[in-house]
Amino acid sequence: MDNCIRHFTGYLTVERGLSLNTVSAYAGDLTALEDFLKNTGISHWRGVDREDLLDFLDFLRDRGMESSSIARHLTAAKMFYRYLTAEKLVDADPTALMDSPRLWRILPDCLSVAEVDALLGAYVSGGDALEQRNRVILHLLYASGLRVSELTDLKVGSVDFETALLRVRGKGSKERVVPVAGNVLQMLRRYIAGAREELISLIPQTPYLFVSHRSRRLNRERVWAVIKEAAFRAGIAKNIHPHTLRHSFASHLLANGADLRAIQEMLGHADIGTTEIYTHVDRGRLAAVHQKFHPRG
Repeated sequence: MDNCIRHFTGYLTVERGLSLNTVSAYAGDLTALEDFLKNTGISHWRGVDREDLLDFLDFLRDRGMESSSIARHLTAAKMFYRYLTAEKLVDADPTALMDSPRLWRILPDCLSVAEVDALLGAYVSGGDALEQRNRVILHLLYASGLRVSELTDLKVGSVDFETALLRVRGKGSKERVVPVAGNVLQMLRRYIAGAREELISLIPQTPYLFVSHRSRRLNRERVWAVIKEAAFRAGIAKNIHPHTLRHSFASHLLANGADLRAIQEMLGHADIGTTEIYTHVDRGRLAAVHQKFHPRG
């Protein structure tokens, strides 16, 4: 990966004529991105998607980085991927849909438990097949902390109703098992027997768990739209992204005493350092513990 950064900085110096200070800043930003990606198990720039970049930006914010500096990191990534695309070193540019005059505003917020409840109630149980599908998607994302790409890759056979586990294929095609709450498991059972049967009428042989009204596997953009619509219905003003529910899943587990290693395993993080970004959220509980147990609290 680092050879690409070196070639890119040479391009900026020779062909773009940027100053050494500017080139050095971009190189530092990209090296930080490279280190983060390697810790999540990604070894080539071709394997990076938009979710990975959002995870990285969120990682920077959770470590106290200023918004302007986060925006600069994203600018460096965008320039870098334009270069990689032009040189045909990657197949697609994951930053292409991340255009905004205030780039850091795409970063997702963690939801409170009350906000999660409102979001999960955005699609009612008595709606049509699409509403039923959307309701299950929201509940499953929060219940199991899935990446949106993992959710869209789920097949009917991924759900083990006997053990209440999901078999999930994550980064680097690594498979892991994730628990599913009993109420969500029941929702899945009803969805598979009812709404999904209606949705797969055009392609009844499809193995995918979540499909469109045309019976095709649901794509990530559509899941994003489902979550945005749910946030609008629930009256949530925060910037919602599929990662928001994953972030909230981990943060709420941690707040209720879950072991960080267990959260790491459920999220599929290769390095616990990545999981530790969630420890910042529970500052209120830490303050309460300090006040209760410290001699001069």
